[in-house]
Amino acid sequence: QVQLVESGGGLVQAGGSLRLSCAAAGRTFSSYTMAWFRQSPGKEREFVAAISGLGGSTRYADSVKGRFTISRDNAKNTVNLQMNSLKPEDTAVYYCAAGLAIWSETAGRYNYWGRGTQVTVSS
Repeated sequence: QVQLVESGGGLVQAGGSLRLSCAAAGRTFSSYTMAWFRQSPGKEREFVAAISGLGGSTRYADSVKGRFTISRDNAKNTVNLQMNSLKPEDTAVYYCAAGLAIWSETAGRYNYWGRGTQVTVSS
């Protein structure tokens, strides 16, 4: 069992930056692929970024590539999402997810989810 709690969301102007954090409680954090997804009203939850258990591999959605950076600290059981050059279309609820022994952009393959944190980018 893994409990995930996101923080760091808020309101920012276009072009600004935010850093999201996800704190995980549970054993063997480094065994889990960690990912960020987002969902805006009326849309399906979409993949944003993922990082492998030991942090050696990362993957990004094309829409955020070059602007967002995912990282993790296994000693602190945290995963972060640094978001730069934010755009109004980045507005969404951002969710942290954990998946055991997977490498996927598909939400349904992740076992554990946080409750989400709202990110709003004004134009």
